[in-house]
Amino acid sequence: MESKEQIIEGLSKLLASSYSLYLKTHNFHWNVTGPMFTTLHTLFMTQYSELALAIDEIAERIRTLGAYAPGSYSSFSKLSLVHEENGRPKAIDMIHILTIDQEIISNLAREIISMAEENKDQATADLCTRRIDIHDKNAWMLRSHLE
Repeated sequence: MESKEQIIEGLSKLLASSYSLYLKTHNFHWNVTGPMFTTLHTLFMTQYSELALAIDEIAERIRTLGAYAPGSYSSFSKLSLVHEENGRPKAIDMIHILTIDQEIISNLAREIISMAEENKDQATADLCTRRIDIHDKNAWMLRSHLE
């Protein structure tokens, strides 16, 4: 049986990765240019706004499990599977980058579900199931711009 500590560790990675994606998506929202500007500016805003709510829910689940949620850039940097973007990629590259990051988080949520189910933690499994649905949909919406 997976331990509660492993679930908390997984959720901490999910929180850090989600926050990193939030920051990256917000950055791209501010800095996107080109013929797809309006469409991507709006899409990125929709996605980072949803992430802002998600990070709070993930952090509160960590607290519910009796641990403290990480909350600093240095801790997020160590835990996140999503890497920060310091450059100014072209719009098409932003779409590729964000698609990959959405898929990374979706896959992480799947791993946490396995741990949560092993530990009979349905609330965490439910949270991660909802995250998968959203991240898979976001990745699909982003990929649609590449066709």
